[in-house]
Amino acid sequence: MEGSGVGEVAQEDIEPICINLRNLLDLAVKRNLADCLLLSGGLDTSILAAVASRYTSLTGITVAAGSVHEDLEYAKIVASQYGIKHVVVTPTEDEILRVLPDVIRVVRSYDPMEINGSIAAYLGLIEAKQRGFDAVMTGDGADELFAGYTFYYKLPRDELEQALQRTWKVMSFSSRPLAASLGINARLPYLDEQFMNMAMQIDSSLKVREERGIVWGKWILRKAYEGILPSRLLWRSKLHIGAGSGVNEVLSEITSLITDEEYEAMKMKFFEDDGVVIRSREGLLYYRVFRQVVGVPRRMGEGEKTCPDCMTHLREGANYCRVCGAYPI
Repeated sequence: MEGSGVGEVAQEDIEPICINLRNLLDLAVKRNLADCLLLSGGLDTSILAAVASRYTSLTGITVAAGSVHEDLEYAKIVASQYGIKHVVVTPTEDEILRVLPDVIRVVRSYDPMEINGSIAAYLGLIEAKQRGFDAVMTGDGADELFAGYTFYYKLPRDELEQALQRTWKVMSFSSRPLAASLGINARLPYLDEQFMNMAMQIDSSLKVREERGIVWGKWILRKAYEGILPSRLLWRSKLHIGAGSGVNEVLSEITSLITDEEYEAMKMKFFEDDGVVIRSREGLLYYRVFRQVVGVPRRMGEGEKTCPDCMTHLREGANYCRVCGAYPI
């Protein structure tokens, strides 16, 4: 990325930004404080754990499905570091399939990335509800505000600024409707108005930047918590919650049982009947459920522009379809 060398920014210029960021996030956590946190052990929830544990006796909930769930290793470090009561949810394949229709009904999507992450969040929220919590904090918003996703990393500076601006106009988070469907409240400190406005004003060259020979997203957020978070947490690479929780692995095993013949036949059927392009076996599994609990996507949305893969009506300027995951449009 252009202008990504760490040496270009002097420490005396960085420190005031870091101080302001920490102060405003501290206030944001206080305003959105809950006694429970969905704890993935990624950078965003680790920071929230470090801050919130100063103000409440915190319970962290981590979802660990299947046999490969990297989040659990890091979440254990966070819980130990900050004296957090740690609850681990280990859903079976049947339990994941059981909640799938509820997740799709609430989220109104069959995009595998969206659904896998939402399943992990929903399972954590169910556990919180069962334990009597009426509010749960999540780390949603930090990736969007601070360019945490890997597709941002190679963009030239002007394109990165434009991409972030587009993201901020359309970003939404499934944790809110999923929590509401359970009768509890999702609290998102990173989307606190004062903190969010400050984050949007930070130059993008401080969000995607090289450190130790590696290009990182959320660079300024990481620098702000140097000496506060352990280095292993601070410089953890971005991992989608669906992958880190192990939900991706479980669902991949389920969809691998779909035969080539069935996959091709159903792809053709849904294209002919609904105008829907199925791009993967997971997409096929989720669309079958979506069709039953939501309906045919061409009847959804508003606007003249339609998604080429599912015919959903899109808002003007949209280049991503939240229903099927098509990108770029």
